[in-house]
Amino acid sequence: MAGSVADQVEVPFQAVPGLPEATVHGHRGRILFGSLSDVPAIFLDGRLHAYEGHRVQEIVKPMRLLARLGIETVILTNAAGAVDPSLEVGDIVLIEDQINFTFRSALSGPFGKGEDRFLDMSLPFDQEIQKVVCCAARRIGVPLRRGTYAGMLGPSFETAAEVRMLAHMNADVVGMSTVSEVVSARAAGLRVGALSLVTNKATGLSPAALSHEDALALGTDTADRMLRLLSEVLSDLSDLTAVKPRD
Repeated sequence: MAGSVADQVEVPFQAVPGLPEATVHGHRGRILFGSLSDVPAIFLDGRLHAYEGHRVQEIVKPMRLLARLGIETVILTNAAGAVDPSLEVGDIVLIEDQINFTFRSALSGPFGKGEDRFLDMSLPFDQEIQKVVCCAARRIGVPLRRGTYAGMLGPSFETAAEVRMLAHMNADVVGMSTVSEVVSARAAGLRVGALSLVTNKATGLSPAALSHEDALALGTDTADRMLRLLSEVLSDLSDLTAVKPRD
């Protein structure tokens, strides 16, 4: 997606005071100011993870930065493993709910001015954004699934027993990110949507061994579908914002 951003101005994470450098392969760790489908936006090319040794307060600094910059709506994406056996590699899943298995809270310790410490998480993902995503997917013919995301600490992939546990708890996809960012963004008053791209079947659902390299190796067709969907969603959200009066 980063390659499709027009009029790019790039700021590496480490150029922002207090923001750590991203160290995981596949995560460039940079902020891109530009536009997609003629809509001005800010793009985070890569993210920070707890398994890199970062405290949760460091992981969510990009979300707090976006809020300080005046961003009101965030669409998060991630690579995830399929817990639901009906999901296939390459499927795009609209996240409707989440389970935080990192056992860390983005709202513990110091928190930002104006943030909600005791956050209501009954609806973590904005329902209007979900409708926009579903309508956009239907309009351009991109198949879309819905489900619950389980965020684990990582970096090891889950055991087969852990995947069975997650299935028993009604998780549909599993990954090693996103949950803390959602909490932080919501606490700062941002509207949040999220999409998972299924990059592998979770342990026990496929005989193949799992690897990080496989998660990065999906074909151009899959990348194209995600890019088309995100471009359409961004355009639709821009149209909604244009006709709605700001508070």
